[in-house]
Amino acid sequence: MGLAPAPASVAVSKCSNSHALGVVRTVEIDTTSGPGFGYEHFKQHDFLRNNEVVLTFDDGPWPTTVNVLRALADECVRATFFPIGKHATYHPGILKRIAEAGHTVGSHTWSHLDLSSASIQEAKDEIEKGFSAVRMALGAPGAPFFRFPALRHPPELVTYLGERNVGIFSTDMDSFDFKMRKPEQVVASVLAKLKKHGKGIVLMHDFQQATSLAMPELLSQLKSHGYKVVHMKAKDPVETLAQYDEVILKELRLPTVSTRPTSSIVRTLE
Repeated sequence: MGLAPAPASVAVSKCSNSHALGVVRTVEIDTTSGPGFGYEHFKQHDFLRNNEVVLTFDDGPWPTTVNVLRALADECVRATFFPIGKHATYHPGILKRIAEAGHTVGSHTWSHLDLSSASIQEAKDEIEKGFSAVRMALGAPGAPFFRFPALRHPPELVTYLGERNVGIFSTDMDSFDFKMRKPEQVVASVLAKLKKHGKGIVLMHDFQQATSLAMPELLSQLKSHGYKVVHMKAKDPVETLAQYDEVILKELRLPTVSTRPTSSIVRTLE
């Protein structure tokens, strides 16, 4: 049993907030041969102009992601999300909301395993299951955008992703928001690093409560400081591998006879 054909792209409504931060421009990324982005590790491709920012979020989807999506929608901003495959299977509805809002969805492995400590085959399994899980959750393939857990890039896997035509995304500045418990700390961290660098790809985590609550103020501060948001889109969707699509299907679907929807099986009485 294979996956259903990918549905047509969802139309994204235009911004109705004339004072929103918005998106200054959208760039299309051709991931053929696996280019790398993010000055922390890859210094070849710098496409941002001064005061331009790309917002990226790792480790979702999670209930906290909803707060991030709401803040981004209020300011008509689009970002790039690198979800964990397992989390995508836990919260497929949230991942669909991300895509339907016009954000870009890449992958961050199946279980956030540190690939530098895994065997090559284990690492490839993590990469491919992550992309297949995202496809399963979305009902369509995501972008061929990948971020390594802990930003650890074994050379053999960089080569592998290049052969798979998957773009690799490090960061220009890591917010280290996973170390923070207060929203104001996240805002201060991002602004301080942007002041130092002037522009860049920013790494945050929609999985983190502090980050999810910081987003309204952070976007407001970006706007007041004159920063402009750039949105990245992929030229083509990722091509998942059939054997991993089947693995995800088997892990998620036990062979029951019933095909009834949950709404017809479970009913609230009180």
